[in-house]
Amino acid sequence: MSNNSNTLLGILAGTAIGATLGILFAPDKGINTRRKLVDEAVSAKDSLAETALDLRDRAATTISSQANTLEGKLESVVSDVSYKTEDVISQLEQKLKDLKTKNRKLQKS
Repeated sequence: MSNNSNTLLGILAGTAIGATLGILFAPDKGINTRRKLVDEAVSAKDSLAETALDLRDRAATTISSQANTLEGKLESVVSDVSYKTEDVISQLEQKLKDLKTKNRKLQKS
């Protein structure tokens, strides 16, 4: 995403600079040149604003996607731990039962 952003900003900056230089070196009246410069500046500002909004939207989408992925992984880990806990408790209960049986046998002897 960073390379795409840098490339896009470079293209926009190059276009704005080229258009400005072209207007400055074109033989035209000063008022017309200034009007063209203002129009180009407004166009560049609008283009940059649109690019910034696009980047913001893509970043928000990426963050949302990563948050959902992380949430899913967390739920999976919690579920796995829950099942493993149940297994450990079952094994401990079985061991306790075996120990109680052995204890009864020892007390009868």
